[in-house]
Amino acid sequence: MLSSFRNMFRIPDLRNKILFTLFMIALYRLGANVTVPGIDFNAVQKLQNEAKAGGVLSFLNLFSGGALTQMAVFALGIMPYITSSIIMQLLAVVIPKIEQWQQQGAVGQKKITQWTRYMTVALALLQATGLVYQFHKGQLGRVGNVNIDLIPHFTVPRVALVVLTITAGTAIVMWMGELITQRGIGNGMSILIFTNVVSRMPAQLASVRAQAGWFTFGLVCVLGLMMIVAIVFVEQGQRRIPVQFAKRVVGRRMYGGQSTYIPLKVNQAGVIPIIFASSVLYFPVMLSSVLQRWKFIYNFVNAHLVSPSDPLYIAIYGVLIIFFTYFYTAITFDPHQQADIIRKQGGFIPGIRPGPPTERYLGQILNRITLPGSLFLAAIAILPEIALAVKNLNSFPFGGTTILIAVGVALETMKQIDSQLMMRNYEGFLK
Repeated sequence: MLSSFRNMFRIPDLRNKILFTLFMIALYRLGANVTVPGIDFNAVQKLQNEAKAGGVLSFLNLFSGGALTQMAVFALGIMPYITSSIIMQLLAVVIPKIEQWQQQGAVGQKKITQWTRYMTVALALLQATGLVYQFHKGQLGRVGNVNIDLIPHFTVPRVALVVLTITAGTAIVMWMGELITQRGIGNGMSILIFTNVVSRMPAQLASVRAQAGWFTFGLVCVLGLMMIVAIVFVEQGQRRIPVQFAKRVVGRRMYGGQSTYIPLKVNQAGVIPIIFASSVLYFPVMLSSVLQRWKFIYNFVNAHLVSPSDPLYIAIYGVLIIFFTYFYTAITFDPHQQADIIRKQGGFIPGIRPGPPTERYLGQILNRITLPGSLFLAAIAILPEIALAVKNLNSFPFGGTTILIAVGVALETMKQIDSQLMMRNYEGFLK
């Protein structure tokens, strides 16, 4: 392992990529701690304490690395870009033009990326405006009725300055992510998310030790290690479907005849179902602050959907994760399109006829492996909530979203470094 680390810095090209990535991460963390001008610092401290109790702020704060509750320049983080990317993927199902772009290769991907950027800036402008209004009214606390005013002097020039600063910060974050992808190591957006979720772990671990003692601290660490091992095992798991290509003669040459496979991952949807489920559960909480006159809805939401340790919350959370796993897997992998590609390339699955039989076979395999993947995602997301309820803790450093993002990004980055080392005849990390 130590020799592999040394080999990473012996290769000039790989060394420059790693150093550039670390430099961009440092700049990103700097921007995540620089507060926007015109903000009340005392109110910022109160808001940070409120976010530690969980709820809407806790979830939104996860993807900004604590920048949201500080009203920093990078307060929105990478979330607008993630939302825009998900929207573009969903629109490809209903808009033929976007689906046509996806099939055009690099040219179409460039158009999709350009529209994703436009949508990111538009979403950032809308979200920044909404956040400024909510933070001024004090309606974005844990329950929705905590009065914390971050902008006491609420004038048009000051609001415009704050909104434009946060929007510009989101555009800079998007640019930094693309720079890391082009000149650094790993996927830039994933690296920035990884930086955000990992940066909060030390403070959360210290909070657990101070609140519950060393014994509970040790149990939390053991549970976190077990979750990491389980996530690595499932993330690497895949069903390989063999594909055989028939031989054909073109002129005097013979082509084809080789065999390959289609890798279907057990966790095909990644962390997206957890993000979708969390967003759906937090929507009623945010809506209840507006519909306070409807006492039944307001009391029900505050009684069952605010606390992550509530049994009803945990049950609904698990069901939503399973539903969105099937939903997102159906979007990302189309058995009909895959069967058509295999048929056009002259391939076939041994024992399965090309065309509709291949499509039905791929659909059956996908449904069978998605079930354990969805149950695994639900278990990973629910276990920390159960631990919070049993031990009566306010925060858990190894939440399902945090661990899945951290482990997934770390594995992908290590694979890229490993391939760079293997290309130059060095021994890699992955055996």
